[in-house]
Amino acid sequence: MNFRLLPEWAEQDAVMLTWPHKHTDWADNLARVEPVYVELAKHITHYQFLVVVAHDQALKAHITALLNQANINLERVHFVVTPTNDTWARDHGPLTCANINDETKLKVYDFTFNGWGNKFESTLDNQINKAVVEQLSHANNDYQALDMVLEGGGIEINEHGVLLTTSECLLNKNRNPDLSSQDIETLLKTHLGATDFLWVDHGYLAGDDTDSHIDTLVRFAPNNTLVYVQCDDENDEHFTALKAMENQLKSFKTAGNTPYTLVELPWPKAAYDDENSRLPATYANYLIINNAVLVPTYNNVNDDRALAQVQIAYPQHTIIGVNCQPIIEQFGSLHCITMQLPRGFLAGAAQ
Repeated sequence: MNFRLLPEWAEQDAVMLTWPHKHTDWADNLARVEPVYVELAKHITHYQFLVVVAHDQALKAHITALLNQANINLERVHFVVTPTNDTWARDHGPLTCANINDETKLKVYDFTFNGWGNKFESTLDNQINKAVVEQLSHANNDYQALDMVLEGGGIEINEHGVLLTTSECLLNKNRNPDLSSQDIETLLKTHLGATDFLWVDHGYLAGDDTDSHIDTLVRFAPNNTLVYVQCDDENDEHFTALKAMENQLKSFKTAGNTPYTLVELPWPKAAYDDENSRLPATYANYLIINNAVLVPTYNNVNDDRALAQVQIAYPQHTIIGVNCQPIIEQFGSLHCITMQLPRGFLAGAAQ
């Protein structure tokens, strides 16, 4: 296996957004949600290209007008027009691997997306990657669709090929019921070039539909660092599970048999929707782009501390807060609505 999934801090061509529209669950909240997407577009295009997946030509025209109004350079924006069910690009987006001997050679994997265990309709979203590759991908890239169900938010990988995930998600029978943990490890070694695995067995977020995606709980940073959410409120329903997760993280060892460096993120004050359902606010759901990290904030007293902690983990990056309160009202956050496309993905993307 000569190809390996790249860590998120590897050089990127672009970030992909799948834009919300009136035929999605965002319909009643578009007026509050679209400004967040526009803000993300502004930040991303400052550093690199942006790929926007638009449901139809009318939506493309609408998005173009919004970006123009925000004085965003449209030369930095590439559109893909294809029907979509929803907007969670992290989970329906492509997972791109680079040749370990030549990072200019990429393999674009299109894993199966089944709406987080057939909870939601996903037929259109499961066809997005093929359209992205056909319309934008460099001709030298190798595209392969796979029957295995896997979402980008369910896995993390570092520069050493260590893959981080949760047993609650990847071993859930609503994904790949016929695969054992050994089967899954074998497939991820084969396709993603994983060299080792860290299975997180504890931790969840109330209101999360993903069955405990790792990107809501623990993230990799360079130099054998783990960034994780820490709950300090003993009266919070998450306290016991997240304390158990923290203890497990402390037990993990690197290939050199040393502990990982741990950077804790603060626990945001509980947020609820109009029906009094708890929303899955987490500072771990940040996006790494070229030279910057975009961190979700929630108009919360702990926002500033979260930004400072992320800066510790990524000292070479500019840390930028983005108010994602409207996003968590659909039970996800910033990382969930984005997918990075590494250097060499786009045709004609010289910067």
